[in-house]
Amino acid sequence: MAESMSGLHRSHRCTEVTNALVGQQVTLMGWVQKRRNLGSLIFIDLRDRSGLMQVVFDEPVIGSEGFAKAADLRSEFVVAVVGTVQKRAAAVNENLATGDIEVMATELRILSSAQTPPFPIEENSQTKEELRLKYRYLDLRRPDLQRNLIMRSKVTGIIRAFLLEEGFLEIETPILQKSTPEGARDYLVPSRVHPGSFYALPQSPQLFKQLLMCSGYDRYFQVAKCFRDEDLRADRQPEFTQIDMEMSFVDMEDVIDVNQRLLARVFKEALGVEVPLPIPRMTWQEAMDRYGSDKPDIRFGMELTDVSKVVEDCDFGVFTGALEAGGSVRGINVEGQGAMPRKKIDKLVEFAKGHGAKGLAYLCVNEDGTYKSSFAKFMTEEQLDALVKAMNGKPGDLLLFAADRNKIVWEVLGALRLQMGKELGLYDESSFAFLWVVDFPQFEWSDEQERFVAMHHPFTMPYEEDIDKLVSDPGAVRAKAYDIVLNGCELGGGSLRIYQSDVQEKMFEALGFTSEEAHDRFGFLLDAFSYGVPPHAGLAFGLDRMIMLMMGAESIRDVIAFPKVKDASCLMTEAPTPVDEKQLEELALKVEETEE
Repeated sequence: MAESMSGLHRSHRCTEVTNALVGQQVTLMGWVQKRRNLGSLIFIDLRDRSGLMQVVFDEPVIGSEGFAKAADLRSEFVVAVVGTVQKRAAAVNENLATGDIEVMATELRILSSAQTPPFPIEENSQTKEELRLKYRYLDLRRPDLQRNLIMRSKVTGIIRAFLLEEGFLEIETPILQKSTPEGARDYLVPSRVHPGSFYALPQSPQLFKQLLMCSGYDRYFQVAKCFRDEDLRADRQPEFTQIDMEMSFVDMEDVIDVNQRLLARVFKEALGVEVPLPIPRMTWQEAMDRYGSDKPDIRFGMELTDVSKVVEDCDFGVFTGALEAGGSVRGINVEGQGAMPRKKIDKLVEFAKGHGAKGLAYLCVNEDGTYKSSFAKFMTEEQLDALVKAMNGKPGDLLLFAADRNKIVWEVLGALRLQMGKELGLYDESSFAFLWVVDFPQFEWSDEQERFVAMHHPFTMPYEEDIDKLVSDPGAVRAKAYDIVLNGCELGGGSLRIYQSDVQEKMFEALGFTSEEAHDRFGFLLDAFSYGVPPHAGLAFGLDRMIMLMMGAESIRDVIAFPKVKDASCLMTEAPTPVDEKQLEELALKVEETEE
């Protein structure tokens, strides 16, 4: 039967008890991690969010009733223990912060009993994620997940303190707002008061933070919940958290300066890691050409090489066909892997196909300097020698090539590079490599929509010298946009914003919006701009991704208290679920069943 904690007050968390308290009385409360009954003595490991403390029950000290209660303890019972701190007589555990001390119990209260959990509450659990997420409240008791969420709280506090010191104001923006379908899908919320009309959950606070600049608030930030109805990946969730900010009367250098100092503060105070400043920069074009990615992992080499000129006169139709279609031929040198078995190379070919390639060409440089290749018969000895030289190939190297449109070549080789870097252990997984990527294209072509779409969003400022190309040659326009990248992950991104009405009109025209369509979607922002708007710029960090990278977690699910799974459902609450007919009637909605 559960007992009351009346009259007891916890004096310390488990790992707050130190050698300085030896001989003193403490009151601890938490969960039983495990119990060991040695007959004359009973030991438990008591667990709270700080860690473990060994508690000893000795019948002459605690009494027969207390000793009998201790014998009944099981894993996950919630208990309160009063006792005296003492040095361990033996079995010092150097792996525990409290490994050389223990508490000799003088009083025990069982505050709550527990059923046997469906899986062990232990660090680095091997239990299937689906089961752990169904019982997430138990999963969250695991020390590694608790460390992640404690770090998340710590980092958020550091960020808030830093931005307040820098003159930012924390201002909340609405969760229920207008749908502006440009980019990812909105989550829609039906209005009962306005039947047939819908709110949207914010994909970001973008428009409202720009309005705050129009209102003169100068420097804004928010720890903002955002929502996107899109397919999930390891680093995506339907709801996520951004560290969102906007600044007036600034240029790109101002935004980069405050944010790289913020990152340096966070990593120093939270992890003790020094981030060398300034963080290096690379243009989008250079990142794509060298790494095949606009979020390159610069912890290792294996950079892409453009060999289009070298192979333009060969007889290999895959190469020449790609060049004639306006594409390119590029390769990576997987050093020291020239003896890779054919089966493994075939797996790399399938991997490349999974990223959009029609195939993957390879050339092994044998130790004797001869070549083994999938395309050697289409090239002369001189052409092969020139190709290997262009790739800096040496005996024992494996050269991999992709030939297609640039977008596909970059995607394929960029992904292959990351795969090989991970498989071959080419970088220190505990290191942190930051990079600013700047000068993005203003637009990217959408095959699905058969038009140019904004690479960031419709309010991104183009370079002044490219403004005249907005309508005539949108593919050549560069954006005053910048992303911060960490270890091959986009940590955040932002841009200078358009604040001149004529430039904004050209931007909408380039995106195929009529002035009526633009005003229908963004009229309140455009109206606000007509009353005097300062030059402004901003940036948003993904808090979930940042904590994932800081803690070395495999997924952002490990740093979010109650995450969704890949179909955007919650295994614990079973959301989303159908609602009853009365609720639908109040919202003027009707659900039609469709066949699978």
